[in-house]
Amino acid sequence: GPYAVDSGGFSELQRHGRWTRTPRQYVDDLRRIWECVGPYDWAAGQDWMCEDLIIHGGQAGPLTFAGTGLSVAEHQRRTVENFLELRSLAPDLRIIPTLQGSTVPEYEQCRELYERAGVNLAAEPTVGLGSVCRLQSTTQGAAIVTAMAAHGLRLHGFGFKTLGLNRVGHLLASADSAAWSKHARHRPPMPGHTHKNCANCFPYAMNWRTRVLSGLPNWRQPTIDGSEAA
Repeated sequence: GPYAVDSGGFSELQRHGRWTRTPRQYVDDLRRIWECVGPYDWAAGQDWMCEDLIIHGGQAGPLTFAGTGLSVAEHQRRTVENFLELRSLAPDLRIIPTLQGSTVPEYEQCRELYERAGVNLAAEPTVGLGSVCRLQSTTQGAAIVTAMAAHGLRLHGFGFKTLGLNRVGHLLASADSAAWSKHARHRPPMPGHTHKNCANCFPYAMNWRTRVLSGLPNWRQPTIDGSEAA
């Protein structure tokens, strides 16, 4: 079935405050995935998230954040620069651009950085929307999604949970979440499944997806190809 590849950026920056793999190494990883698993729909770039903890460091539950010590503007510049380098190295690997920021004006600035670099985001099949995981269910998060969607972008929401989808799911072409895996990790496996739990179980993930979509108003239900369900 169709799938996308995440770059693991959150974990990289959370643990190290920087990327430990070069763009060339990442491209090699993507080619290996393409050849061994099969063609993917798209892959995320090595973008730089703009959450406060990523930038300033600190503690959130069991996670310790190293902190990059950089500005939002520098994170945005590096995000765009990396996308341009990855696309130059591997134009065939379907690597998507991702918007980063924490406020509507900052996301607009990031969008303009891409445009000034010659990237027509409206013509891209998918544009990632990063750093919205903790904002998605807030008024600010809804404003960010609405503002970016108004430019005609086919947005993928990284780390979108049910509350966020209820508010702005109709403005997204697609979204992902690890909530299903966390939920499964603390529960017995599905009937007939022999593994310890279903945290990495495709049937469990698809059942979760069905429940999430069925809980949204019909006119807001996104499908896998980004269209709205009837």
